[in-house]
Amino acid sequence: MLKSRRGLLAAGISAVVIGTIGVVSTLNAGAEEIPESPSPAVVAVPAEEAVPESTPPARLPWGQEPEAIEVGRDGASSGALKASGFDAAAPTTTGDQAEETYAPKGFSTPEGVLESQPTDVVPPAPPGVTTKSAPAAKAIFHYNVASQGAVTQGAYANLTINKPTLAEEDYHTLAEVAVQSITDGVSQTVEVGWTVDRVVNGDADPHLFVFSWVDGKPRCYNGCGFVQYSPNVRPGDTLPMDTTKRFGIEFHDEAWWVAYDSEWIGYFPAKEWTVDFSKTTLVQVFGEVASATAKPCTDMGNGQFGTKSDGPTARIGSISLISGPAVDTYIRSEPAYAKPADEPYRVEKLSARTFRYGGPGFC
Repeated sequence: MLKSRRGLLAAGISAVVIGTIGVVSTLNAGAEEIPESPSPAVVAVPAEEAVPESTPPARLPWGQEPEAIEVGRDGASSGALKASGFDAAAPTTTGDQAEETYAPKGFSTPEGVLESQPTDVVPPAPPGVTTKSAPAAKAIFHYNVASQGAVTQGAYANLTINKPTLAEEDYHTLAEVAVQSITDGVSQTVEVGWTVDRVVNGDADPHLFVFSWVDGKPRCYNGCGFVQYSPNVRPGDTLPMDTTKRFGIEFHDEAWWVAYDSEWIGYFPAKEWTVDFSKTTLVQVFGEVASATAKPCTDMGNGQFGTKSDGPTARIGSISLISGPAVDTYIRSEPAYAKPADEPYRVEKLSARTFRYGGPGFC
């Protein structure tokens, strides 16, 4: 297991000029539209002795110059972060990075989804609950997905960060951006998003996560080749609930760089893959629940049906492709149900770039 303390990259900063990024493909201009990226700027990066193998683009995928996020006290809850207006906090009072964790993770392609996955992981009981879940033979996955086949250098989107109820026996509930390259049915993938997962994070708050797949095989949460860059925010950090933040992934300088809010977090080097994975053939943005039964009681999104129009629902918006075609996503729920009224999680397309999703499960 890998641990590192916050601040290891903070010693020594030097200013350099980083290269340009590709053109961003957008659609439906309006309040959520991202402005065109200005010219490259001088940005702060770790000093020579700490410079990683790859350096990030001068600007974040949405065109903003990187700047330090507002960090709350170590161990702050998602509710406290929301109330104080902070963007993230280390999950413990020591500021340790979350450990690499091998836990269930779902997977989606236009041809089908990962319906279930064998596992011997036992979800820990929530605080104050004395009973403990029995081992499940497999994790069963449920999805609300927006996808688009496209050759790009990455993608980004605005995700509402929620604190959905995670049933005692279930594994996780999350939302994410995923960039994929699929050849002969084999996928290479990088993912970033937020997750409520007591196995990975030890509590029921939303936390930042990264994940990757190599030759169609899952790796681990928050590690397995991921190189930390930011001194302020890292995978495993607690995020503020009931807020909207940008998450993005972009290929640059032989690496898939991952961004959250106003910072580059770090990257997966291209050398982690045995094939050329420098462009996407598919971009997907989705909500996911991993449960111990076919009828979970876990919420997706904020627990409201994504088709509900008379109340606040979880949403994913401003989906954008970097150096790609115009955005026009296809949305669906998996598994499919014969009757919409039977669906535990529902999705509704609002525009080519925005959709609502989620639900309360079967309870």
